[in-house]
Amino acid sequence: MSFADVSPEEQKERGVPTLQDEGFAYFEGKIVPMSEAKVSIATHALQYGTGCFEGIRGYYNEKHGRLYILLMREHYERMADSMRLLRMDIKETVDDLCRITVDLVRRHGYHQDVYIRPFAYKSECTIRVGLSGIKDGLAIYAFPMGNYVDISDGLSVCTSSWRRANSNAMPVRAKVTGVYVNSALAVSDAKEAGFDEAIMLTHDGYISEASSCNIFVLRGGKLATPAVSEDILEGITRNALIELIQNEFQIPIEQRRIDRTELYAADEIFTCGTGVQVSPVTHVDHRPIGTGRPGTFTMELQQAYLAACRGENERYIHWVTPV
Repeated sequence: MSFADVSPEEQKERGVPTLQDEGFAYFEGKIVPMSEAKVSIATHALQYGTGCFEGIRGYYNEKHGRLYILLMREHYERMADSMRLLRMDIKETVDDLCRITVDLVRRHGYHQDVYIRPFAYKSECTIRVGLSGIKDGLAIYAFPMGNYVDISDGLSVCTSSWRRANSNAMPVRAKVTGVYVNSALAVSDAKEAGFDEAIMLTHDGYISEASSCNIFVLRGGKLATPAVSEDILEGITRNALIELIQNEFQIPIEQRRIDRTELYAADEIFTCGTGVQVSPVTHVDHRPIGTGRPGTFTMELQQAYLAACRGENERYIHWVTPV
């Protein structure tokens, strides 16, 4: 079951994001109360999807008494690539964005897991379609967030009828806001059909990714994940897990094309991303994967990953920034 399947009251109790005019945001070059971080309905990004964003998690370690921001610099480096693609020019450097984010999170004094959303956008109020010569804006905000989906019971997913946007039509390697209409269509149809998530195919009919996360398949002692040429977002979590698996599990990983039917024959499947973290998949298109329960390897990987996220493994301390 996903958080979309429970009431707003239950969502709040279980840690799903509830955005309110509370706390602070970085907006128009300074940190202001969240209630003051507003844009016009005529903003270019709102009309045409001309924005880009990142999702960054912060994990609170109660034993350490501190919060750890996960892979922050890697996220901002990818965001810089997205901004270049959209012909954006902001004054803040990657170093500036990291410093501002730490300051913003520290001001909130969180003693729980959080989600951080940096967002760059065409901020001018105009109906002119284009990218060049249109003013840019930047905002960063944060809020408490626990598990976005149930990461213990396993997900039931379907193959979507919506194909993944092609990189020759949309910049799928960038986290561009407009591209996510593609994901929204797929996951909405999946949920209305009783599934937790949607798997999207490329225009050639191969596995690309889930609606907003990458996918790994374990079969015969080997892991496979779609190559970057399969119109995937080059996931920060995906890269971190490849490092973790190679170091801790020594399981071969292939980055290649994966057929749809290969999913049905898998021993284990899991999705990964900032939101979903490491989430086991137990059913695809009503077919059980392996035993139909979360796989042993997936759950061991999940445990190792979350320990690293909370600063509990010195080997991956370079992943986290303490606050």
